[in-house]
Amino acid sequence: MDQLRIESEFEGGNARLIAATSAEAELEIVADKDAAWSQWFYFKLCGGKGRAVTIRICNARATAYPEGWPGYRVLVSEDGERWQRMETDYVDGRLILHCRPQADALWFAYFVPYPLARLEALLDQARRAGAGVDILGHSFEGRPVYGVTVGHGPVPVWIVARQHAGETMASWWVEGFLRRLLSADPLAAKLLREMCFHIVPLANIDGAVRGHLRGSASGLDLNRQWDTPDPERAPEVAAVLAAMRQKGCAAVFDIHGDEVIPHIFADGCDMDPTATPEQRVGVQRFKDALLKSSPVFQVAVGYPATYAGSGAQAMCARAVAAHFNAVGITLEMPFKDCEECPPGAVWTGDLARQFGHDCLPAIAAIFEL
Repeated sequence: MDQLRIESEFEGGNARLIAATSAEAELEIVADKDAAWSQWFYFKLCGGKGRAVTIRICNARATAYPEGWPGYRVLVSEDGERWQRMETDYVDGRLILHCRPQADALWFAYFVPYPLARLEALLDQARRAGAGVDILGHSFEGRPVYGVTVGHGPVPVWIVARQHAGETMASWWVEGFLRRLLSADPLAAKLLREMCFHIVPLANIDGAVRGHLRGSASGLDLNRQWDTPDPERAPEVAAVLAAMRQKGCAAVFDIHGDEVIPHIFADGCDMDPTATPEQRVGVQRFKDALLKSSPVFQVAVGYPATYAGSGAQAMCARAVAAHFNAVGITLEMPFKDCEECPPGAVWTGDLARQFGHDCLPAIAAIFEL
């Protein structure tokens, strides 16, 4: 029988083959360029159709968040489009996958990928609906950092997604949120009269192409650069912050994924000791409204107030909130199964997209609209 093959030399791919037989393959996850972060994987298994196959990711214990592997279930697809969860074992520091492929190829990923072609299609939809689609700047490697502007109201609201490239659930969230804004939804129509939404759908485009977990192509965590971004090493953040200064900012939402916590939660600027009463009230209104509009959101589990330590003040939601006296909120979604998912539902890109749709009433609540 032919030896199994592993392919990852494609957009967002990440896996390095160590050894393979006709029934087993050993892989390792590759760390981000010029950085130590690793966790994201995305690869295609070729061969093995109709027979039992075992895949071992041998360096799972050495990744950035090994505590995220117990209870985790990998995403798998026969066509690279439709994804489902698969039972996964974490034993002796290795992530172990058992399967019997029914097709010539099988795709595996840490979470459902969000390809650039899908982003381009979303941007085209936005253009056709009358939204402004601009290039705010360029990444470290020269790729465009897009901004989408929707609405004509006096209240500027910013959405920043995927500063950490591997957190693809943020892209699915943006798709659900933006599609609702562009629809005939009555609430969306009202908010577009009162607000102007500025959406950055993919801040870390270099990392997304390279298959990184967190880092940019310059080796930085972009979500620690918002106090004084270096235009040479963090041009993505510098460009977005310059646009914020030009257009104003009343609220900013930074959309992320968490490797360890199996819940959806919000980390707000209200945890900053210098937060104003108005900022604290805004965060609370958002949480209260989101509990009503989304069945998967919860407030019992989240980050402690000391999260990120001294680096917290350089994070987007805190730095932007402080600079503009705005409401700043980081939304976190899990890589693991979300424990609040409705019975029979599985946490994948589809539910992340639905969650984005469901967040609109909570943003309206901040401004009592």
